[in-house]
Amino acid sequence: MESTKTFITVKTTVNAPINKVWEFWTKPEHLTQWTHASDDWHAPYAENDLRTSGKFKTTMAAKDGSFSFDFEGIYTHVEENRIIAYTLGDGRTVKISFSSEGNNTQIIETFEAENTNPVEMQQTGWQSILNNFKKYTESK
Repeated sequence: MESTKTFITVKTTVNAPINKVWEFWTKPEHLTQWTHASDDWHAPYAENDLRTSGKFKTTMAAKDGSFSFDFEGIYTHVEENRIIAYTLGDGRTVKISFSSEGNNTQIIETFEAENTNPVEMQQTGWQSILNNFKKYTESK
């Protein structure tokens, strides 16, 4: 029996121009500031080779030191200020589109769900990270 893949979409509109949004989304010094789903987590390390076939890795860790993991993958498609697509280490795919709306930027992120956690939990977690990105970018 063939398994059906489930895709989840999260989105936001950031009150910032697309060039700033792109920079804050892709530069490691910014990635470490917003890549966490809750305040008791952080991202102590990030590296990013933003090009097709380039690799990325962000370490996500509980602030109390109890748990950490590397979120990593390989880019399959990059168009500056428009699209980032990648495959995660476990084979799941992600596509992020950026569209300029004057001084605002819409981000739509669609990712393949994993089979361990409920879809709602995954959607909430990814949306929380996206909300952190919006808050961080708008505050700088």
